[in-house]
Amino acid sequence: MAIEAGTRAPEFALRDNHGRTVRLADLRGERNVVLVFYPFAFTGVCTGELRALQDALPSFAAAGAEVLAVSNDSIHTLRVYGEQEGLDLPLLSDFWPHGEVSRAYGVFDEEKGCAVRGTFVIDRAGTVRWTVVNALSDARDTTDYLTALRAL
Repeated sequence: MAIEAGTRAPEFALRDNHGRTVRLADLRGERNVVLVFYPFAFTGVCTGELRALQDALPSFAAAGAEVLAVSNDSIHTLRVYGEQEGLDLPLLSDFWPHGEVSRAYGVFDEEKGCAVRGTFVIDRAGTVRWTVVNALSDARDTTDYLTALRAL
């Protein structure tokens, strides 16, 4: 079960598609975070969602937020995927230990071996303020994230 609003966001340190380590703690006090879990790179629904996030990056920046997208793919897969799709947002790899961060947020599907579509809006203090979890086949609406951010 996914963690709920009002919960302290579990800390993590994950490598992005360029091999850089991204830590939630490094953003605390600086920016809000929109943490977006998606199942796998190179799939139709995931690509559509990430393209929508890419297009909305200026709006997220104006709302004082950093968007972090997390999948259970390797950093090498994410590097190629990000380049192929022209994605500038950090694509974080929860590959090894496999699904550790996805499990901490309660969005790892053990049977399928991947994260479901969970999104967490985390405030500057590190508290989850809004969540949504969709089935693997159901895309999320980026405007909902912006609405949640503006309510902080």
